[in-house]
Amino acid sequence: MPLSEQEQRLLEEMERNLYRNDADFVHAVGGVRGRRPDYRAIVLGILLAVAGVGALIAGVALQLLIVGIVGFALMFAGVLLAITPSKRGAAAPAPSEPTVSKSRRSGGGFMDRLNDRWDRRQDGHG
Repeated sequence: MPLSEQEQRLLEEMERNLYRNDADFVHAVGGVRGRRPDYRAIVLGILLAVAGVGALIAGVALQLLIVGIVGFALMFAGVLLAITPSKRGAAAPAPSEPTVSKSRRSGGGFMDRLNDRWDRRQDGHG
């Protein structure tokens, strides 16, 4: 079921507030939308993991411990390479929002009023 226009506006407002108030959290969680996966790293990671599985099986079949260990290390590195997000497109600017004074903002939406109340509590005014 799609969101109504009011729900979409509320969701966009919450997202803007999140970007404005907690940019470090957004950066850590990876809240940047539209980032494409690095297919080259995924394919290379899968190939490396398959080679690692082959080396692991060969090490067990030949009873060579070092070949099994190297195979496991290759497999582990391949999986890490495939699932780790790329750093190329990681830094995208947060959505821009015009600066609004606090007094004008206080008459705004529900989330703005809650944020203002929270700020006043944190400052010890109420």
